[in-house]
Amino acid sequence: MIVHRAWHWWIGTLLFGAVCVLGVALGTVSLSPMQVLAALANHAPAAVHSIVVTLRLPRVVLAALVGVALGTSGTTLQATLRNPLAEPYLLGVSGGAAVGAVAAMMLGVSSALWPLLAFVGAGVAVLLAIGVARGAGRSGHTDVRVLLMAGVVVGAFANALIMILLANVSPNTIRGALWWMMGSVADATWYTVAWLGLYVAAGVAYLVAYAPEIDVLTLGEDSAAGLGVDVHRATRRAFLASALLAAATVAAAGLIGFVGLVVPHMARAFGLSRQRAMLAGCAIIGATLVVASDLLARVVIPPSELPLGAVTAVLGVPFFLIQLRRMR
Repeated sequence: MIVHRAWHWWIGTLLFGAVCVLGVALGTVSLSPMQVLAALANHAPAAVHSIVVTLRLPRVVLAALVGVALGTSGTTLQATLRNPLAEPYLLGVSGGAAVGAVAAMMLGVSSALWPLLAFVGAGVAVLLAIGVARGAGRSGHTDVRVLLMAGVVVGAFANALIMILLANVSPNTIRGALWWMMGSVADATWYTVAWLGLYVAAGVAYLVAYAPEIDVLTLGEDSAAGLGVDVHRATRRAFLASALLAAATVAAAGLIGFVGLVVPHMARAFGLSRQRAMLAGCAIIGATLVVASDLLARVVIPPSELPLGAVTAVLGVPFFLIQLRRMR
């Protein structure tokens, strides 16, 4: 058994910092670390300063926030459901959020409010999936396998709704919406970073506050109830906080799947188990993974870019199949 030590945290933090530096320095125009530092100190030529401060740094910070949100959301869902395959994308949460975000775009709502409408869509998807699973379970208990199947169906239904919403818009709008749905942080701005940062800070702080309750839920519904936890309320609270985090990332960067699936397993591989430690570990690993994936999406076939969601799916689908085989 691996026991996590302080040096694990130091290595994780240093790796995250190194990936961020590469994310700012590499691209169509490559920069040296000294040029990056000079731009940050406002001592670089205007062109270099613009590349670093206006284009790449907000992109890296936005990718890191997306990774924090999806990593912490995934570990909360896996702990609450006691299922290593649970994550926002597979449970239909991201699909429901996408419906709300697309509706917000078409209504002309301010982008800072997109996460709220996305959260409404994600919340409806969560409640629908839980309702189906609880209805199919025995004595009102949540059947985890049915919940996963219900999530997949809800996600497919959400995709159908998005297609209906986009049926009568212009080809350019459809092209932009499809690119957004594949996941991307290419349009990152400091304004997007600011409002996503607020949503992520609020969601993660909420999950940290209720982490001991989630630790009890991992013991099972009967054991948690025996220890005095209101299982239904605690589950609903954890699900809605996870949905808020997932919805905010969908509104900011589109659909980016499998991060919430892979990251908690990586954190557990370093010996983490208690929920507060898991949240911190998943925040660092998730941020590193998404920043590295975005960097990969930019440098593989320059000057074109791969969709960020496609890169994370290439990494996540084989992992999902391996986990599925282990559960047989």
